[in-house]
Amino acid sequence: MSQDLHLRRGGTSVLLHIGETTGVSVEYWGADLGDLSASECAVTNGALVLATYNSDSDIPASLSLVPQQSEGWIGTPGLIGSHGGHHQFPQFETKSVSVEHAGPNGTASSAKIDLYDPEADLVLEVTLQLTESGLVRTRARLTNRADNPYDLDSLLLALPTPAVESQVIDQTGHHLRERDIQTHEFTIGVHERALRIARGHTTSTVHGTCAPATGWQSGLVHYVHVGWSGNTRTVAERTHQGMQCLMGGELLMPGEVQLAQNESYETPWVYATWGNGLDEASARFHDYLRTLPHYPEKARPVTLNAWEAVYFDHSLPRLLELVDEAARVGVERFVLDDGWFGSRRDDSSGLGDWQISPDVWPNGLNPLADAVHGRGMEFGLWFEPEMINMDSETARAHPDWVLSPATHRPRESRNQQVLDLTNPEAYEYIKSSILQVLSTVRVDYIKWDFNRDLTEAISPRTGLPAYHAQTLATYALMDAILAAHPGLEIESCAGGGGRIDLGIMERAVRVWGSDCIDPIERQQIEAGTALLLPPELVGSHVASTTSHTTGRTLGLTLRASTAMFSHMGIEWDLTSATAQERDELAAWVSLHKELRHLLHTGRVVHADHPDRGWWIHGVVSHSGDRAIFALTRLTTSAQRPTPPLCLPGLPSGSRYEIQEILPESVASDVRMNSHVLPPWWGKPITLPSEVLANAGFRFPDLDPERTILLELNRVASK
Repeated sequence: MSQDLHLRRGGTSVLLHIGETTGVSVEYWGADLGDLSASECAVTNGALVLATYNSDSDIPASLSLVPQQSEGWIGTPGLIGSHGGHHQFPQFETKSVSVEHAGPNGTASSAKIDLYDPEADLVLEVTLQLTESGLVRTRARLTNRADNPYDLDSLLLALPTPAVESQVIDQTGHHLRERDIQTHEFTIGVHERALRIARGHTTSTVHGTCAPATGWQSGLVHYVHVGWSGNTRTVAERTHQGMQCLMGGELLMPGEVQLAQNESYETPWVYATWGNGLDEASARFHDYLRTLPHYPEKARPVTLNAWEAVYFDHSLPRLLELVDEAARVGVERFVLDDGWFGSRRDDSSGLGDWQISPDVWPNGLNPLADAVHGRGMEFGLWFEPEMINMDSETARAHPDWVLSPATHRPRESRNQQVLDLTNPEAYEYIKSSILQVLSTVRVDYIKWDFNRDLTEAISPRTGLPAYHAQTLATYALMDAILAAHPGLEIESCAGGGGRIDLGIMERAVRVWGSDCIDPIERQQIEAGTALLLPPELVGSHVASTTSHTTGRTLGLTLRASTAMFSHMGIEWDLTSATAQERDELAAWVSLHKELRHLLHTGRVVHADHPDRGWWIHGVVSHSGDRAIFALTRLTTSAQRPTPPLCLPGLPSGSRYEIQEILPESVASDVRMNSHVLPPWWGKPITLPSEVLANAGFRFPDLDPERTILLELNRVASK
């Protein structure tokens, strides 16, 4: 018997149709449809069934969660594999359905469906869940019951999107400019984004469809994310049959997964969200992450990373001076970056030798760690466990521990290769080396880096690609270290923002958004990252006066106000800063600490301003009592003055007192492109939320590369 299910939770509805031989299809996914009886659910699903035409099969095609040709789907297959070329087109029969109830009034919120193909002797278990925030997550588990091996090439999950979404939305970028949001026409055919090198500066964290002119506040949008830290594949597909969908899963190389009898492969979770505007869609991810068991309970500590202060020049007296200055400005975590181990005096050697260098640290790291802890700060340490320099003791002793084909080494990147963590000996060596360091030095935090792509990642032990197994080994290594040191925190860094996904976020509580901390570049980087992660999980640092990566010289107000919205940090040699700069930085750190509960718990909002020279974003408390907005002038514009600025996300029927917010003792570095300031500038004003959201106000036309912070506090109505 076929079955229709209505899952509801967090403002989201999912209509499932479970056929006897047509798999499990999602007929609808989006805004809550309210209470539906069983008959209404069946009628609704029936009304969404496609018609059939003379040139098509006699039975209407369907799009199941794992679509097959046996169901009339002629697009990208959900499952590709065979028993030595046989059984390539399974037809799964439904065996059982189990449902959990956590939705409104005890309605269904998740389902697990067991299916079986008797010819191929394959079991397929499909799970679909709705989280409290209305986020969809789904995965599949394939088990081979046959006595001959099953070669799995691909296992993707599919979700439909509405036809009104005639645009594709995804991201582009590169190192120092990650996750730039882009849209284009959704033509009939396949739009695919694939990650084949495990590190994703140039690929898309999300992939979806949207209505034309979708922005942060309006326009229907659906998008998916694959929660996996290796190779991934997402597809947006539109067919001539009147269907369009999003698909996602792990990208498998040939030979990576072969299932012996009773062996299973489980896909990563594929997460899916929707909303009227990008802010509503991303909020479902933010709310979900904030409810996870390993979400950090304590306030995110202001962090100083010593990299751009000292680079490889590790001198204890110099670092102790930096520790003192960090403590004076209010830093709560001090991180020693690359260069403390083996022969690592530059990036050409020593990687893989995770022993404290006696040349640089003759008395070990404890003198520095003790000084950091003595000043009331946490101590963090940099590792890059998955990589190796060929100029290292480890590589010389174990050249077979390097991922590479038999005939040649992959091209080096940053003078390094990839360590084969799928080799049990290599894995145990790295794990024991790290645990040895952690047993001798009190380390509160690890910056876990990943500085090269995985190219030609062949394990010498098997001669087969190892992308899948390497990712699992990395997870296992992180899990083992965290289990041995409860309370330790891990940051995911991959040459900046090259590994940001919900697989790594099951272990990490912070990502490094980008190696570029120029605040102008950071506006779009952090906006793109916000489609997945809330700001408190994204590291953003106050750069030195002249940016290390762009050479742009910018004022402290812009640099500090950009960093303070996220997990704030500092990447600046404070020993070379002036006393005035250090005092002003301390004031900004103090302001961040005052505001961070709001900044790290509230709803993230962005304005859709017609003038691209303005960038407007903020955070609104869930109660609506308070909000902080940053108004940043990126460039000059064709119009002067520019159109009125509107502040989104404020609850209707409220009135707000608005005033500029600056740290005490800090003078504004804002300059105006106007000889006459508006009469309200410089003093608090009060306006209704409807006026702020719809009519807006004209603001003084700032010089480029300037920002102003506004604080809004709700006041009693008239």
